Amino acid sequence: MRCSVDLRQRVVDFVRSGGSKAEAARRFKVGEASVYRWLKPGGVAYKRPGPRRSHKLDWEQLRRHVEAHPDRTQTERARHFQVSRHCIWNALHKLAVTHKKKNGLPRT
Repeated sequence: MRCSVDLRQRVVDFVRSGGSKAEAARRFKVGEASVYRWLKPGGVAYKRPGPRRSHKLDWEQLRRHVEAHPDRTQTERARHFQVSRHCIWNALHKLAVTHKKKNGLPRT
């Protein structure tokens, strides 16, 4: 169960004012590992899961790049946009851009 930011702050304030970590865990009925984690730099504020920064990749620019260079691989696109290959794969998937290799020969 996730603890509230208010409880986390009270635990941190208690320890920083001279209380022990073990005593804080007992007093506030939380695990000692949580107390240690909350005392790390940046550990008190709740952080939402997911990306830590805004999207670096402009999807509309990616769509134009795909139209202009349909033969490029995901790795080449990743290098061009300076993002990971998985980022390119994910964006292409969400944009519903697929690449089917066609050699022009009829199937037999």
